Amino acid sequence: MAKKNPRTGSTLESLLREDGVYEDARNHAIKSVIAYKLEEAMKAQNLSKARMAKRMETSRSQLDRLLDPDNESVTLETLKRAASAVGMRLELELKPSP
Repeated sequence: MAKKNPRTGSTLESLLREDGVYEDARNHAIKSVIAYKLEEAMKAQNLSKARMAKRMETSRSQLDRLLDPDNESVTLETLKRAASAVGMRLELELKPSP
């Protein structure tokens, strides 16, 4: 008789928690979404990276780090400036842990 899969019916979140990688995966997903939304806003406004960096009063290399989904070391100030540069605002929310 075949063994029953112990993870059948589990959620991705519970699997990631069980494997101890939930927080890392969640942080990467958040950074990826932010980078994607900023790139989409830049495309919609026909805004080059050089012009975006100038609006943010930063360097192009700093903007590249911000748009890199694998680089999670971004400050809130940088995120706020980037959002403002494309006519958006950054919103953060604190919620109780599940």
